Amino acid sequence: MAASLANELSDFPIASVQPLWGKTKENDEHMGWVFPDSDTEVLGAERDHLNGAKSIRELYDIANSNYIGKYTVPVLWDKKLKTIVNNESSEILRMFSTEFNHIAENHSFELYPLNLRSIIDKTNEWIRDGINNGVYKCGFATNQAAYNEAVKQLFNALEKCEEILEKQRFLCGNTLTEPDIRLFVTLIRFDEAYAVIFKCDKKLVREYSNLFNYTKDIYQIEGLSSTVNMDHIKQNYFGSFPSLNPLGIIAQGPNIDYSLFHDRHRFSSETA
Repeated sequence: MAASLANELSDFPIASVQPLWGKTKENDEHMGWVFPDSDTEVLGAERDHLNGAKSIRELYDIANSNYIGKYTVPVLWDKKLKTIVNNESSEILRMFSTEFNHIAENHSFELYPLNLRSIIDKTNEWIRDGINNGVYKCGFATNQAAYNEAVKQLFNALEKCEEILEKQRFLCGNTLTEPDIRLFVTLIRFDEAYAVIFKCDKKLVREYSNLFNYTKDIYQIEGLSSTVNMDHIKQNYFGSFPSLNPLGIIAQGPNIDYSLFHDRHRFSSETA
């Protein structure tokens, strides 16, 4: 997403894994992220053209044959050194804004501007704890009290966002910054997946006037909509947690059209 905003996709080719886990090696039972065998096998997923890897696990093994740990995505890969530069989404987001800006076609791209770093850091913290992680706290609560508390914290954070967005276009003012990307990736999944599979159904995003219009606003930024694959999102969430959805049935969902009109132009903005 950050690469798309910066128009860096030509410099940073992307290989997308399949939405459902598969066997990562023939000789053991480990299940994880896998690449398709061809670019046409699974719509929206591409094979690894750089290394010919069949799975994310294989990339970790190429980078470090003695690696012991989880084989997570995303992965920022160094094709010259054949190693993993970073596998933490928040850090990769920061890197695209601060480390690669000099080669971006969009040189004005800046999600972490100096004059907003203090408020960005504070906002990142409560967005991560209350919303990004909050939906998982709801979904994986092991008792009613824990679930009730998780729901309370999640929707308190969403209400806080709603209030902020009543007064300005984005979370840290009228400029798109890191917290907006962090919030967007949860909001775009919320009504279609989290509200159902994680029982985050106290209120839907489309019931919040500001949050819903804000989600459409960001979705409509040039290049961003192509990074959202709702079919993959739903296949992954409804198919990856057998303890929550043992039959793997995918909810039909409301199929929201985020390309429709939004009212966020009522605020001035540096992001068209």
